[in-house]
Amino acid sequence: MKQVNSHLSRLVHDVAAQLGNREALIYKDFGGAQWKSYSWNEFSQKVRLVSNALLNLGVQKQENIGVFSQNTVQYLFTDFGAWGIRAVTIPFYATSSEQQIQFMVNDARIRFIFVGEQAQYDKAKRVFATCRTLERIIVFDPAVHLDEGDKTVMHFDDFLQLGKGLPRQSEVENLTKEASMDDIANILYTSGTTGDSKGVILTCGQYHAAMEANHQCVPVTDADRVLNFLPFTHIFEKGWKILCITMGARLIVNTNPMEVQQSMRETHPTCMSAVPRFWEKVYMGVQEKIEGSSAMKRKLFKHALAVGRKHNIEYLARGKRPPMSLHLEYEALNKTVFSLVRRELGLENAHFFPTAGATVSQHVEEFVHSIGINMIVGYGLTESLATVTCDHLGEPYTVGSVGQPICSISIRIGDDGEVLLKGPTITRGYYNRDDLTRQSFTEDGYFRTGDSGYMKDGELFLKDRIKDLFKTSNGKYIAPQMIESKLLVDKYIDQLAIIADQRKFVSALIIPEYRLLEDYAREHHIIYHDRRDLCQNKQIHDMLAERIDTLQQQLAQYEQVKRFTLLPQPFSLERGELTNTLKIKRRVLNENYRKEIDRMYEE
Repeated sequence: MKQVNSHLSRLVHDVAAQLGNREALIYKDFGGAQWKSYSWNEFSQKVRLVSNALLNLGVQKQENIGVFSQNTVQYLFTDFGAWGIRAVTIPFYATSSEQQIQFMVNDARIRFIFVGEQAQYDKAKRVFATCRTLERIIVFDPAVHLDEGDKTVMHFDDFLQLGKGLPRQSEVENLTKEASMDDIANILYTSGTTGDSKGVILTCGQYHAAMEANHQCVPVTDADRVLNFLPFTHIFEKGWKILCITMGARLIVNTNPMEVQQSMRETHPTCMSAVPRFWEKVYMGVQEKIEGSSAMKRKLFKHALAVGRKHNIEYLARGKRPPMSLHLEYEALNKTVFSLVRRELGLENAHFFPTAGATVSQHVEEFVHSIGINMIVGYGLTESLATVTCDHLGEPYTVGSVGQPICSISIRIGDDGEVLLKGPTITRGYYNRDDLTRQSFTEDGYFRTGDSGYMKDGELFLKDRIKDLFKTSNGKYIAPQMIESKLLVDKYIDQLAIIADQRKFVSALIIPEYRLLEDYAREHHIIYHDRRDLCQNKQIHDMLAERIDTLQQQLAQYEQVKRFTLLPQPFSLERGELTNTLKIKRRVLNENYRKEIDRMYEE
């Protein structure tokens, strides 16, 4: 099927006109065990019902509507139904705090908010009285108990009844005809690693330009089965999902992020967007399984990886043709060893896998490519409507780069090394923040990304966030994310925060993989009373220090972690230590763990 890059207000209907009763959405009911599906015609009809129901609620064109939910099919119906009447959807992460919800609802003057399950409903209900514009909560999950007689709340199924029979369809069609590329489609509030959230304005024209540019380098087709794993709130998943819809691909809607690996094995996706941490977990899981195998199997797998690396990285990645003997050996190992690994993951029909959102470890990137999975590494921001650069499938790429620019984007490197962007996919600014908008653009209209990087042979290489670059008391600059990506591949490390700013040397706060640490303690007869006791054990500390020293051999001396502290509890959203996209908030960590950090620098 050729790409259908329609205006968002009619996209689903235009695809349905071509694909009709073909399967479009694969999903589970809330709490359900069975996978179900909707056809493109059914998808289109649900969207029309939502558009009509919204008009009957009194929603106006370009009015802001909140969506506070994990991934669900109802989320998709709401998004496209709102766009059908030129309304704006504002997605909230399902893990958002009450304080964040209150801020966003009040900032965007939201009257109607759609929520997912009990946790989201409870939070929305608690802040209702403090949100001066909020009038109605609509609940996706039918199992959520609503207070009888409460006129401010309704279930999604009852909401759809407002659109039954499509009583306002002629009005919907008129609004669709009037729809403009200048219409705002979303306001996405960024997680804010350094301060308050800010609402990024994304227009229908930005989406149209992004779909056109991405189509030229991301080869999704109507034959693909695409698992939606990242939150629809995240611009990476939102843009990717819409690109897949423009190509008529099937969407597999994964509602519970904790069940993603089970969903992969049950639904056998061909594509899925992911963050590097997902592939780090895959890498560690495979390595752990191999370590537990016989010596012969370990030797075979190590050899297979070496052949895969040589074939896929040293030759194909560089645009070279592998020698016939290497190619034949790789094909044999691919059909035996690597196919078993992919089948175990549910990826036996793997096509390609866009990966972005953080630094990808070189170890992990090489591993994924070596076992025959096409990882497409990319870079983007909410403000650029996701993709700025990405690897192009079938073309040479460099491990460690974030790929080539998409066709519509202009990249310039500033005098201080900052990556600057201009093009039709770049935001026009921040909602209600003209001051911040002015600060975010150069005088000649380039957007300041805040990331440092450089171009080499047509590819972009990132260093780190400019604000995140640490300067030690010895005057050396440290890029913490680069160091963290090298160490996070260790199976005993779950979370990690590098400490170095204005300090004499680099140190780290480490959240270990407690289960594996406990297994190690049992195997080595280490006695401990609780996690705190385990994390303070000298034998455990020495074991991990040795592993860290091995991983950081390629780092300069001043970049290497000299001391670290194992923490008995994970970094958390509740304590403000993580953003909704699970990025660490360094300022908060420095405050919350001041004693532990100071102790590492005692003489």
